[in-house]
Amino acid sequence: MPRALIITGEGFEDVELLYPYYRLVEAGFYVDIAAPSKGRVRGKHGYEVDATVGLDEVDPTGYDLLVLPGGRGPERARVHPRAGVVVRSFFEEGKPVAAICHGPQLLITAGVVRGRRLTSYWGIRDDLVAAGAQWVDERVVVDGNLVTARYPPDIPFWMREFMRLLERRGLLAPYPKS
Repeated sequence: MPRALIITGEGFEDVELLYPYYRLVEAGFYVDIAAPSKGRVRGKHGYEVDATVGLDEVDPTGYDLLVLPGGRGPERARVHPRAGVVVRSFFEEGKPVAAICHGPQLLITAGVVRGRRLTSYWGIRDDLVAAGAQWVDERVVVDGNLVTARYPPDIPFWMREFMRLLERRGLLAPYPKS
């Protein structure tokens, strides 16, 4: 069974975490949610998820892909000493990564945006450009193994392109029969 990792923290944008979580589970992935510490994590609109692993416990070699939802979660996760190391390892291995809204803040921390074409929430555009990214205002941008989007209305387009990338990489399991 392919394995997915979602990295977040308190104040995540609820729909940006839950939509890809359920979409990946539906497609046959085992999904772990990582946060600075294991346990309950509350989204900015009140939904709670269980962080099944703390960032200290994450072995990125055990995962096939990474998802970085937005909201305040990336800001709170990126200060953890292992956050950048974990994210960077997905790029070093060329594994698929999806980031939306403020999720690319973790990409900045990992030092992986220089020369990459991507999008994000408008409020972090200058941070991405300062880190060397080519920022564009499009609802979804695919650059190699990275798929990015701006904010919640872009989610269907973001996940469609991410699922297409997973299909091209041979990571999608056959659709389960009910």
